[in-house]
Amino acid sequence: MRDKTFLLVVGLLASCSRDASRIAADAALPRADADGLPTDAAHADVDAAAAPACEPASAGNPFAEGWYADPDMRVYGQEYWVYPTYSAPYEQQTFLDAFSSPDLIHWTKHARVLDTAGVSWATRAIWAPSPIFRNGKYYLYFGANDIQSNGQLGGIGVATANDPAGPFVDALGHPLIGQFANGAQPIDQNVFVDDDGQAYLYYGGWGHCNVVELGADMTSLGHFADGTTYKEITPPGYVEGALMFKRNGTYYLMWSEGGWTGPDYRVSYAMSSSPTGPFARLGTILSQNAAIGTGSGHNTVVNVPGSDDWYIFYHRHPLGESDGNHRVLAYDRMRFAADGKILPVEMTTQDNFCDGNAIGWSTQGGHWTVADGHYAVAAAGEARSLLNTNYALLVYEADVSLAGSGDAGLLFRSGYFVGIDANADKVFLARAGGSGSAWTELASAPAAIDPGVTYHLKVVANGSHLAVYLADATAATVSVTDAAYATGTTGLLAHTTSATFDNVRVTAPPGAIFYEHGGYGGVGVALSPGSYSLAQLLAAGIGDEWMSSLRVPAGWTVDVFADDHFAGAHWTFTSDTPSVPADANDQMSSVKVVAP
Repeated sequence: MRDKTFLLVVGLLASCSRDASRIAADAALPRADADGLPTDAAHADVDAAAAPACEPASAGNPFAEGWYADPDMRVYGQEYWVYPTYSAPYEQQTFLDAFSSPDLIHWTKHARVLDTAGVSWATRAIWAPSPIFRNGKYYLYFGANDIQSNGQLGGIGVATANDPAGPFVDALGHPLIGQFANGAQPIDQNVFVDDDGQAYLYYGGWGHCNVVELGADMTSLGHFADGTTYKEITPPGYVEGALMFKRNGTYYLMWSEGGWTGPDYRVSYAMSSSPTGPFARLGTILSQNAAIGTGSGHNTVVNVPGSDDWYIFYHRHPLGESDGNHRVLAYDRMRFAADGKILPVEMTTQDNFCDGNAIGWSTQGGHWTVADGHYAVAAAGEARSLLNTNYALLVYEADVSLAGSGDAGLLFRSGYFVGIDANADKVFLARAGGSGSAWTELASAPAAIDPGVTYHLKVVANGSHLAVYLADATAATVSVTDAAYATGTTGLLAHTTSATFDNVRVTAPPGAIFYEHGGYGGVGVALSPGSYSLAQLLAAGIGDEWMSSLRVPAGWTVDVFADDHFAGAHWTFTSDTPSVPADANDQMSSVKVVAP
């Protein structure tokens, strides 16, 4: 049983966490329109300044348990609703679930909002639902049966309900779009209503994207001014997963590229002054991250009504998953440049446990619980809670509190442990032995560590350089050079103590970051502005003639040279590049990093 001191500390911390969560929830609530009907802004965020600890996307990814994909969403009344595909073999994929939230932090599952029992013509492969509220009804557009030719029954259907949780029932008794047009397989539908009230449906697989006008009844197709029904708007690189949204009078078409079962799945976009284009590809804004997840794609976006805060919701494959159907739902912040272009989305690893769960964490030893916005453990021996990550380069930080004796802290690269020790009054950095269970202290520094007090721990791992910071120290409390572990998982660890953890977050160190492998994988090293010869690169932990991906801060320029002393073939990078051109891959022997 935890002692009274521990319980008192947790209670005091929890009070602050509950207040922050309540403020965040209030800030995120959408408002009804003048007629009292739900606002249907297809897209959500909160005021980060009001409650930075509990803002959306800060409580961990995935945000829902289970295998799901292809999310689309709407704001209905006081809640946000996400409708995804139930990700399973097509014969098992015969229903749709939904998830609702009052604040984009706490999620409630609504099972089987649509089932083939309510759709006479649909038998399998129901996917990519797209919701909207209109005419006093909730509409849900969906694909079914995965038809391969016009001789098969299936395509895009529409179902209606009186409640966003369903049950949704087929509105037509047959597909709304049941034939191929312009080469587009009738799948992956997305409904969009423009400011003038005209509704559109964007859809298409097999590398073709169509748009159609919907009739006022939302269950029939209209015609464009030239009399046609199906208008092809396929942008370069398009594969599937079309999405339309509007911001500041500009239309944004987003779509997925690559193979949905592979690591190269990604999201690209275009901008236009018209909902029907033309749409010229501007670039990829979401791709795999070898430290977090692969196959990220088929997205939606959400904007808090009355704000310019946006999030992107998408699915991805957890690291190590080889089953294409093993996909999870995630979301991250989406930002825009001054000219309206979408900035590359950074997948994040963070969890403040404001959602009351520890989805995505796996435990080994001890008793782990989430209560009052904190992650707590009671450990008789060694207890770990791990995230499925594979970080090399990182800034890893969290708040840690001990109940009494023992130590606790952060595990990174699978084999390093930075912790605080109340018995010895120290902060330390240790390295695992060959078995991973025995720890050898590499360095430590004296520090007053009192039970019941929360301490902010941070470790910066840049190549072989490891630095530990306690509280708000600007100089490293402990610093070592060690290359025993180059990459690996992140987690939390405690020895023979009860402890609480909060505000867990992993970010990248400042600077231009160079990675050994594509997709920001393998060894990673951050470099400050300057000119680096081969000797200087080697000293920083960058090997000769490697570098397959890199991250470049906005406004910076990186000039990569194939030979030492800035000679030979030359490549210039001004933005994040998950895969450098083939002729530049594994060629860097010197580099110049220039900041604005």
